[in-house]
Amino acid sequence: MTYELVIFDNDGVLVDSEPLSNRLLAEYLTELGYPTTIEDSYRDFMGTAAHKVHDVIAERYDGARLPEGFDDDYHGRIFDAFATDLAAVRGADALLKELQRRSVPYCLASSAHHSWIRSALDAAGLRGHIAQERIFSAQDVGVGKPAPDLFLHAARTLGVDPAACLVLEDSPNGVLAARAAGMDVYGYTALTDPAKLTAAGATGLIADLAEVPALLGR
Repeated sequence: MTYELVIFDNDGVLVDSEPLSNRLLAEYLTELGYPTTIEDSYRDFMGTAAHKVHDVIAERYDGARLPEGFDDDYHGRIFDAFATDLAAVRGADALLKELQRRSVPYCLASSAHHSWIRSALDAAGLRGHIAQERIFSAQDVGVGKPAPDLFLHAARTLGVDPAACLVLEDSPNGVLAARAAGMDVYGYTALTDPAKLTAAGATGLIADLAEVPALLGR
């Protein structure tokens, strides 16, 4: 099949932020009295919108509420860490350049806030590869993955049939969202158990971004 649009998740697919962000989230929740390991954070929050943290804590701790300003404080910690420790995923820069060379349209669709996305792309040196009008956030639709809304919004905005989109995702929630949107989705297995991505409905799996050009049918 020849795809008309490649849709990238950001965290864990283009920028190597998942180990950093999940470690800091686990540490912060533990500080606040909600013991959380990095493995817990990966399991519960990877590939979801920010409100999921609040929902999980409320559910597990009898309606407990995180302190006012939690999101801003957490994002502040993340942005400080991004400035010194964040890098692009191996092969991301080369892949975006190859898509440009082939004139293959692409965009980014992330459950993260726009400020998070911009900070991550800047720190990883990828911001110049993605025009602002091709960056989509769960903020734009009011709900994050696994709901399909974000992917459908991106395709609709860019005038592409969902069936002609190829999504690259590294979380089961992202795979579920893409499949619910009627899109093909390849699971990136660098940080995620391939079996979980397959169980979520991934069309196929890749272990390296260098495999993507061969999927494009052009």
